[in-house]
Amino acid sequence: MASTPPAAPGTSTPGTSTPGESTSGASIDPRALRTALGAYGTGVAIVTALDAGGQPVGMTINSLAAVSLDPPLVLWSVQLDTPSASAFRQARHFALSILAADQETIARQFARTDSDKFSGIATTPGSADVPLIDGAVVHFECEAWACYPGGDHEIIVGKVTRLASRPGPTLGFHRGRFTTLADA
Repeated sequence: MASTPPAAPGTSTPGTSTPGESTSGASIDPRALRTALGAYGTGVAIVTALDAGGQPVGMTINSLAAVSLDPPLVLWSVQLDTPSASAFRQARHFALSILAADQETIARQFARTDSDKFSGIATTPGSADVPLIDGAVVHFECEAWACYPGGDHEIIVGKVTRLASRPGPTLGFHRGRFTTLADA
């Protein structure tokens, strides 16, 4: 596979650098950072919880990561100005549903802020009645473990208390576009 060589030194946009160059002390352009991070492909998941009134909340994420196997810990992050951020930060339980390749419509629905995210979406109550997205390839049911400040985000760590997994390709996100991550 042919690769494109990096830009010549001095030709990158402000706040960025080519591999091997440093931006130490320079201001990083948020858009350039977002574009660069987009080169790292991720899976796509829906995180769900119940708010203080017992109503379901959910959002699309691609910030899911493993933290520890013993105890089993995962993390994800929520932008502080997201309408449901306080509900997630206060939830004692949450669930992560890793979406199947054919669930892009669900990912888009949960990424919006102006809709009833659960409208028309099939879910099954998990432990603590937190909704699990039907058809997802993996479900992690979690107890809140810790929250940490992370700039304009809150990093939420959960202890996995139950999981379910099935084979199948998953939905991915790379360079600003949805893609399929093949089941190997």
